[in-house]
This record gives sequence, C-alpha cells and structure tokens, in this order.
Amino acid sequence: MPTNKPRDVQVLPIATDTTVMRSRSWSRLRFEIEYALAKGTTANSYVIQGDKLALIDPPGETFTEIYLKALQERFDVEAIEYVILGHVNPNRAATLKALLQVAPQITFVCSNPGAINLRGALENQDLKILVMRGEETLNLGKGHDLQFIPTPNPRYADLLCTYDPQTEILYTDKFFGAHICGDQVFDEGWESINEDRRYYFDCLMAPHARQVETALDKLADFPARIYATGHGPLVRYALIELTKAYREWSQQQTTADLTVALIYASAYGNTATLAQAIARGITKAGVAVESINCEFTDPEDIRAAVEKSAGFVIGSPTLGGHAPTPVQTALGIVLATATTNKLAGVFGSFGWSGEAVDLIEGKLKDAGYRFGFDTIRVKFKPDAATLQLCEEAGTDFAQALKKARKVRSQSVPATNVEQAVGRIIGSLCVVTAKQDDISSAMLASWVAQASFNPPGLTIAVAKDRAVETLTHTGNKFVLNILKEGNHLGLMKHFLKPFGPAQDRFEGVATQETENGSPILNDALAYLECSVNNRLESGDHWLVYATVENGKVLNQDGVTAVHHRKSGTHY
Repeated sequence: MPTNKPRDVQVLPIATDTTVMRSRSWSRLRFEIEYALAKGTTANSYVIQGDKLALIDPPGETFTEIYLKALQERFDVEAIEYVILGHVNPNRAATLKALLQVAPQITFVCSNPGAINLRGALENQDLKILVMRGEETLNLGKGHDLQFIPTPNPRYADLLCTYDPQTEILYTDKFFGAHICGDQVFDEGWESINEDRRYYFDCLMAPHARQVETALDKLADFPARIYATGHGPLVRYALIELTKAYREWSQQQTTADLTVALIYASAYGNTATLAQAIARGITKAGVAVESINCEFTDPEDIRAAVEKSAGFVIGSPTLGGHAPTPVQTALGIVLATATTNKLAGVFGSFGWSGEAVDLIEGKLKDAGYRFGFDTIRVKFKPDAATLQLCEEAGTDFAQALKKARKVRSQSVPATNVEQAVGRIIGSLCVVTAKQDDISSAMLASWVAQASFNPPGLTIAVAKDRAVETLTHTGNKFVLNILKEGNHLGLMKHFLKPFGPAQDRFEGVATQETENGSPILNDALAYLECSVNNRLESGDHWLVYATVENGKVLNQDGVTAVHHRKSGTHY
C-alpha cells in the first residue's frame, strides 16, 4: 500500500440521488490502536439529493479543507438543509464549524447525547438541531423518508444509524467498517479484507459486545442491501456474512468465562484512547471486557458489572487537580462492591498533573487490592509506544486472571489423545519483528514449511502473544532458527516474562535485516518473511508467510527441536 500519496476525496454515485464522498488517507491517520495496521483509512460521507439535500457524517478536521472543496465543486452548499451526524466528537467539530460558515442555514440531525456533545463542541447553544430518539422520521422527498436507529455504546454514547427505505441503504457509522484505504468503493473480493474487518471489530466493538448485540437486533428490522460505513469499503457483497460474523464475534465476548469491568471517563479523548488499547489487550487474550463510560452509565449498571467481573480497571483524566465527579462516584461503587480478591488496574491521561490517577491508585492500595499491571500515567496524547504498553498491560492483566483461574482448577492428567498430539515435534525458532518504533519477539516451535513456489511457511501465533500485533497481512518478520547445542540461553531469554513494552532484545546480540527486523547472531539460520495471509484457528492465528531472503549462519550446525509430552501446552 503506497503511503506517499496525497490525501484526496473520491466521489461516486452509489444509488438513486445518493453519492459517497470518501476522504482518503493512504498512511496511518492517528495513533489510536484501531489504526495500528497502518493501511490508511477513509472517512466516508454521503449526500442524499431529494427535494431537500442532506449531508451525512462530514469527516474530521484532517480532511476539512479538501472535503469542503470537493463538496462545493459538486453541490450547492446553500441548498444543504440537513447535516446528519452518526456521532459527534471534537475531531469533527472543525469541519462542522467550517460548514456553518458557508452554509449557516443547516439543521443538524443527531441523537440526544449527540446534541449535547454538539453544543459543547461548537460552543453554540443556538444551533438548529433535530433530535432523533428512534420514532421520528425525516422526509427529504422523492421517497427518501429517513428513519433513525439509536445504537449507543460506552465509547460512543450518541451513536445513531440512519436508514433510507428508498435505496435500502443503512448508514452504519462505526459499525461494519475497516481502516483500509484503496480505490475500491464496495467490497468486491471481501475475503481479502476479512482480517481488517475483524481487527476493527476487536478494537472498536469487542469491549461493547453486549451493546453491539442490542444494536444488531435493532438493525435487523431494516432490510438493507448496502451498509454505508463510516470507514473503508461499503458493504454490499459480504452483507450477510459480515452481519453473521458480528453476531458470532460478539457472542464470543458475551459468553466468555472471565470478564473485566473497564471503567473510565475522558475529557479530551486521550483517556478513552488508552482504554481502547487496554481493552484490545484484554480481549485478544480471551477475556471479555465490559467497557463502561461512567459519564453516561447508571450507577446500578456499574455495580452490576463490577459484581460479575473477575477484575476491574479504572481510568481517569485530571481536571483541576481532581478526578471528574463521575469517576469519583464509580470509584466509590467499586470500593463498596468489589471484593479484594478481584484484580485491579489504574490508568489515565493528564495535561499538567496526574493527581486523579494517584488518588485512585492510593485508595485501591489502601483497600488491599492487587494490581494486574503497573499504573499507567500518560501526559497529553499517547503515542504508538504508549499504546503498545497499554495493549500489553491489558494482555498481562487477562493472563493473570486466567492463571489464577487455572491454579484454582483441579489438575487433570493428559488424555491419550493429548499425549499423542504432544508427539508432534517442531523446530525451535524465535520470531522477531519491528514496525517503526515497535518491536517484539517470541519463541516458536509450531513452524512448518507450507509451499515450494513461492517458498512459504506457517507459524501458529497464540492470540495473546505481544508479537501477534506485528503478524498481520503485509507485515514483515524474521524467523530465527535455533542451533542445537547453543539454544538453551536464547530459549531461557525469550521464555522469561517481559513487562509491557519491555525491550525483548536487551542483552541479546542482534543485527538488522533489510526488512528492519532483528537477526539473532547466534541463530543457526534466518529467514526474512512477509505475511501473506492469516487464518483464525481456535486460540491461535495460523500465519502464512512467504520467504523473501535468508541465510544459513552455521553450516555445521543442526536445528534444535522441541519434544513435548502433551498437546495441551508448548
């Protein structure tokens, strides 16, 4: 995917009286964890031209200038009567302010929480706003009698989907999207972007799986032939399959044995960004997250989530040297509800001081709670390294919960089948990967050659491994094959527990390959690989990669192999 292309706006008619305007960024747009695959993104906006003209979901400030230019070249902005907002955030405010300057006549259409956010974002209490609670319609003429479906979740309490029965288009905003940029407007060949859609779901939807299931129930009442998404290709060809997948992925979360209550508030979006990364780390380890924005959640719902959880994590900004009132209320509920055998975590972003984080940490320590990761304090906006730390902290938290559950379970001898599976042997290797400032590694023995032409191999990567984030399609890595006789030192090093974002290569002799990933100097051989595809296989991802380069470093050595007695563990 080229990353040096300038940002642009792709405009295309998609149905009767309906046009999509896709503002495109070919490189990673922001540091939020949802953009970590670095495949670019599109911010999709739509224009419906009935007797009245409506604009749906103008993009954020990154695209304000080029979007308005493209809009004014193709449409009479003085004829825009309505601007429909699937959600409102500060990032979108710049574009909305610019729109009001050229089209002051517009009426905004949004949910009730969206109206509150809109007035705050635009610092204007006199805006013309139509609030849609789910029963109202908006008739644009020519059969475009729009219907509205509130689909809130803790991250986007104002989320609103829109349905046009004339075109049978469902405008889904945050649902069913993907952060991927390209020339393709619809999802022909959708299998090739399944991985991107799943990653998007895992980042944005998995922490709100209960609310996603509720939204899916609501959306099922509106027969759609196109999902007009907020990001990525529009859904036409995989509509049935993707809807079914969202249901299955949500159920994986809502039926999980272990749940973490992730409670937070966010003043400028930074603490919410940290929460999203922590949630991603927890869910990738097979533990469900109940994400709770305490600014919009009833205290009784917070209490219920904490009661059923195996652990809880609290995040807060610092405002005037204090935690916001909703966070203080939530903390009181936690202290009154959660037994001290529940694992705890604390995080927060702040501008000049972080008293709120210190306050929460202190009260939890005084109450006798154990912490699943070191408290995370972030000044101003998080960067990629900070998000890696948050994701790995979330994974550590989940693994600690699973370990505690396993310790309490009765030990059962391996069955005959498990013993037989354990007799499958594999070469001992170390997978090393680096992308920008993020690097990671893992010991691997589930490795096999998979193709002659091109030369390719498969590696099974557990979903909760830190390096998993760097093994998506298009990523590069190095497979270091260990030498029998000198492999124990490297095994011991890469098997030891690493802290979140800790340097895996400290004290290890390495050199850098052409693809940027480290070679272990003491390896028997190495292969430079590019991920071609991934297959979800239970609790692992099966990664197929093609070999682009390689070298034997010791012609006289032999490959170290790993013998097991049971197929239930490595």
